[in-house]
Amino acid sequence: MTTDRELAHPLTELTPDALREHVAAELTRGRARSAVLTESVDEADLVRQHSPLMSPLVWDLAHIGSQEELWLVRDVGGREPLRPEIDGLYDAFQHSRASRVELPLLTPPETRRYVAEVREKALDALEHSPLRGRQLEEHAFAFGMIVQHEQQHDETMLATHQLRVGAPVLHAEPPPRSAGPPVPAEVLVPAGAFSMGTSTEPWSLDNERPAHRVDVPGYVIDAAPVTNGQYVEFVEAGGYTEPRWWSAEGWRHRADAELVAPRFWQRDADGQWWRRRFGVLEQVREDEPVVHVCFHEAAAFAAWAGKRLPTEAEWEKAARWDPATGRSRRYPWGDEEPTPEHANLGQRHLSPAPVGAYPKGASALGVHQLIGDVWEWTSSGWHPYPGFQMFPYPEYSEVFFGGDYRVLRGGSFGTDPAAVRATFRNWDHPVRRQIFTGFRCARDATPAELRDGWAR
Repeated sequence: MTTDRELAHPLTELTPDALREHVAAELTRGRARSAVLTESVDEADLVRQHSPLMSPLVWDLAHIGSQEELWLVRDVGGREPLRPEIDGLYDAFQHSRASRVELPLLTPPETRRYVAEVREKALDALEHSPLRGRQLEEHAFAFGMIVQHEQQHDETMLATHQLRVGAPVLHAEPPPRSAGPPVPAEVLVPAGAFSMGTSTEPWSLDNERPAHRVDVPGYVIDAAPVTNGQYVEFVEAGGYTEPRWWSAEGWRHRADAELVAPRFWQRDADGQWWRRRFGVLEQVREDEPVVHVCFHEAAAFAAWAGKRLPTEAEWEKAARWDPATGRSRRYPWGDEEPTPEHANLGQRHLSPAPVGAYPKGASALGVHQLIGDVWEWTSSGWHPYPGFQMFPYPEYSEVFFGGDYRVLRGGSFGTDPAAVRATFRNWDHPVRRQIFTGFRCARDATPAELRDGWAR
């Protein structure tokens, strides 16, 4: 039986030419998504700040190009800067999101010309890089980092579109309906150690490393994310008016922010709940995972339900641990890359899919929809793993450790497959809910459950 051993990643087996082809395809795919998000609106919408929580869309696009230039053109490629005078404008640490609209930003036409020129030079750097040797270039790490960075900002821009007021401009097919047998309510995860994190994923980010053994007591976890229907029960039971379900900090935030339901929800005169989704008002679907709730709301629901939020380690064990082999998988369903049958990813659909829509994506333990649909809040704070080594720059992970951040796992319908895996770690402030966040609950297992084993 294997325990700690991780399988070699397919990228590490590619020849340099095949790896270049793969990287170029991923860069092209990300840019196509960026184009959809920025070309679907007019220039006024591109430069407008739709919320103080978000940057103008034109800033995001130029920032994508700026990071690509810094890492691929200047560092890997060793080429002269294209526009050194704009570096500070697109440095996320120099300007808050709320202030970026006041900066002398590139115009939309200038931005498009800039990112196109950067891409041309980045592809030339890809052609000439050995993709090995230097850590930044080994297995095309720098290129993979930029692929993920663009896709992450594509999800950020999608969140900006959700905040945008006006006629709908984004369109997608609805997600699939439920398939296969009914999903059980809960799954027992036996006590024991598993391998958390990774030491072999070539494009994994520093906060995912290294792989390390974590001993987890037995627990029970929801087999699916909490649905709109379940959340409505919490709302109708007075969940937002009962301080006993909330932490002191959460209750203060609920009062200050006047929270009464998930963001973008509204109730009509007949008591029916509706939601605004990318400019369309539609009735809340009971069987879909709830989305746009903050950590405090998730924790309050869990307390009301007699449960709690899972720790980050509990979430990852439920997602990765295979009791048949003792090994941690790359994804809940196995080691193969995500397909449309496994998960709701890539902005292919513009809402979460109903519970049970992806039976082929279930984990070895029978936990569903751990990847895609909604980012899931955990109870864990944002901290480095034992043996953490910063790479390639402290502003990606290290400077954020500590504080009030909470870890999110699993990705959403807006996350690209290139930018999520079962080891991927996200984090945000516990009050954030403009992002595509939901949750599932967990609880401690009873002695009888641990003795008998079950899933229901």
